[in-house]
Amino acid sequence: MFYQVWLFIAPGLYREEKRYVLPFLLSTVGLFIAGGFFGYKMVYPASLDFLIGYGQRFQPMITIGEYTKLFVTIILGLGLIFEMPILVLFLALMRVMTARWMWRNLRYSILVIFIVAAVITPTTDILNMCLFAAPMIALYAISMGVAWLVNSTRERGAVAV
Repeated sequence: MFYQVWLFIAPGLYREEKRYVLPFLLSTVGLFIAGGFFGYKMVYPASLDFLIGYGQRFQPMITIGEYTKLFVTIILGLGLIFEMPILVLFLALMRVMTARWMWRNLRYSILVIFIVAAVITPTTDILNMCLFAAPMIALYAISMGVAWLVNSTRERGAVAV
């Protein structure tokens, strides 16, 4: 599927733009896989333990549909969340977002991160919400570094010209 997309996009790209495609693909796929792996190893077992332990007095009856839905929600959700540095990279390249702006709005960003984590977590407990929010906060910090690198590189290029 990637190859078909590449055949469609490649004719419209300049030679210097084509050299950015491979690092973009590797980082995007790598971050998505890292998010899925984090969800599989950390968040999914905690969510399943919470759901099974929640009805401790009852016999837990988890259908395969519920099990699969929980699994897919966690893996895809965290895979998409781990794409935050790529999104910030593009926003910094388009001069929409800077590291200084991200730092000034850190407290609001943490609030929004916890709200998003509360909405997308498949269970209602605080532990799972924090398991979703913790990597989002770390990725926000990494994204600030990415925005700083993009902006500092751009400023050095503007001074040299």
